[in-house]
Amino acid sequence: MFELSREHEEFRRVVRDFAEAEIAPYAAQWDRDHHFPVDVVQKMGDLGLFGLTAPEEYGGAGGDFTSLCVAIEELGRVDQSMGITLEAGVGLGINPILTYGSDEQRQQWLPDLVAGHALAGFGLTEPGAGSDAGATRTRAELVNDEWVVNGSKQFITNSGSTITSLVTVTARTGERADGKPEISAIIVPSGTPGFTAEKPYDKLGWHASDTHPLSFDGVHVPAQNLLGERGRGYAQFLATLDDGRVAIAALAVGLIQGCLDLCLTYAGERQTFGGPIGRKQGVAFQIADLEVMLHASRLLTYRAAALKDAGAPVKQFKQAAAIAKLYTSESAVTATRIATQVFGGYGFMEEYPVARFYRDAKILEIGEGTSEVQRMLIARGLGLPVE
Repeated sequence: MFELSREHEEFRRVVRDFAEAEIAPYAAQWDRDHHFPVDVVQKMGDLGLFGLTAPEEYGGAGGDFTSLCVAIEELGRVDQSMGITLEAGVGLGINPILTYGSDEQRQQWLPDLVAGHALAGFGLTEPGAGSDAGATRTRAELVNDEWVVNGSKQFITNSGSTITSLVTVTARTGERADGKPEISAIIVPSGTPGFTAEKPYDKLGWHASDTHPLSFDGVHVPAQNLLGERGRGYAQFLATLDDGRVAIAALAVGLIQGCLDLCLTYAGERQTFGGPIGRKQGVAFQIADLEVMLHASRLLTYRAAALKDAGAPVKQFKQAAAIAKLYTSESAVTATRIATQVFGGYGFMEEYPVARFYRDAKILEIGEGTSEVQRMLIARGLGLPVE
């Protein structure tokens, strides 16, 4: 059983109240304007959301991973853009530094990130290296106690906002004995000469999320900006993605919950043929399917989170994370299709949240490991030699 504790449910109500008051009334306008609301992100920091899992010495709450998933779910229930901002801010911004950083790096960067005063990006994906992250072409050469970085990254969240303080990037730093590239992780502070966050993307969804391509042209950073052990950057980032997959699953759970809530209200109010559409099996059965997907998705997600908090073996957690991410992300896409169908013609109109949810859902099957990658990981976890 993976029932949330009373404390988790009380925390859920706190985050839900915040989301209903500070995000829900404005989400549609932010979406239309492609506006990244820095002030609201900082309010999320004031609420302690970015510091949920960080140690108290850096200003965090020292809490569990499950609490972070609850917060992401509740934000995602009203606005996926703010949900992914928190997910990426913690899972991809704070976690690599917290897990692999030196004492000096943690002291320098974490307090502002944990407080929500700053954001950090996670530069893994490249134009020619998406799921094949080992094909990284960005290079970093150590010259006179400085790393000189050249290359590019794409689809990087929280990478070009006015409060972005750094981006951690993977780069080739040499060649291993077996001839394969040595890939390391390096911290590149915002504002470093040669580091450019290019024009933000014109995306299908997540319009209020900050996402940019990045370029690095002769970027010089101190040698001590190496994050973790040289040559272990690829392994570090893959481990980081395991946590992120569960967090994305929580974001998907929030989306399914949001669709269910909207459909229940609409099906009770919309009148056709002398009564509410909710009495028609064609509508009611689809909403029943949403309820089933919600329960299954939530259980898979919080089972994986519970394994993380319990310190389960890496192999067991990795399998649970991939299962949760695969099922919940694909269910979320289905849920938004059902919701727009329940709303009929109104579901096609941008004045209703289900239209925004429909656009936001697709990326859940792609970001932090595509559905195909999750199936590959699950199959390998079963002992199949799949390529």
